[in-house]
Amino acid sequence: MSPLTRSVLVTGSNRGIGLELVRQLAEMTDPPEHIFAMCRNPNGPQGKSLRDLAAKHPNIHVVQLEVVDQSSVKAAVSVVESHLKSKGLNLLINNAGVNSYATLQTVEQQEMLSVFNTNVVGPILVVQGFLPLLKRAAKETATEGMSCAKAAIINLTTKLASIQRGFEVTESPLYPYRASKAALNMVTACLALELKGDGILCTVIHPGWVKTDMGTEKAPLTVQCSVEGILKVLANLSSSSTGAFLDWEGNSLPW
Repeated sequence: MSPLTRSVLVTGSNRGIGLELVRQLAEMTDPPEHIFAMCRNPNGPQGKSLRDLAAKHPNIHVVQLEVVDQSSVKAAVSVVESHLKSKGLNLLINNAGVNSYATLQTVEQQEMLSVFNTNVVGPILVVQGFLPLLKRAAKETATEGMSCAKAAIINLTTKLASIQRGFEVTESPLYPYRASKAALNMVTACLALELKGDGILCTVIHPGWVKTDMGTEKAPLTVQCSVEGILKVLANLSSSSTGAFLDWEGNSLPW
């Protein structure tokens, strides 16, 4: 089996889906040469699991990154470049995000802005920063078409961001979270159009309702199962997948 990709970057990798993505990527039969595990505070208590994992796998590079801080993004780009040397970055997974359970009665302006800053502005800043490395990877990869082995941006979203599906869910308004993820979906559609000519695949993936700090123990899906599915989907993405809204099983979701 051919490797999924040569180099991959995962934001929000100190817990939940991000940590499990790094774990399963590192434990592949043919793992990526470079796995850049980004998180806000890698040296703090919340970074311990990631540090322990990196100690077992020399291809995991733990890098500090605050997605809403442009100076932090710039510094992270420099670190990644130093490891890649003259090569490009093949796969960028924007996983970092925050939830909010606010209703119409409880939502406040600052909460709305804060969630949008992390869930929408953050991924845009990360893509801006790493775009030159993604373009470099697309140019240096000889294969035709698009794939995660060439150059790809994957934004993790939620089916609750679907406008069509939104009318089916009345018990969980989650105003800041759902609205921000719907905005991220539109950002991804824009990226897919703008970067198609550069050979960079752009897709949003719903990981399922997963047992994480964000998803809570009520969720029916384990982190391991979700990530196994996501990685299978990533391995099968192609030019026809750019601009798609998929779930962790590869099913198309309505916008």
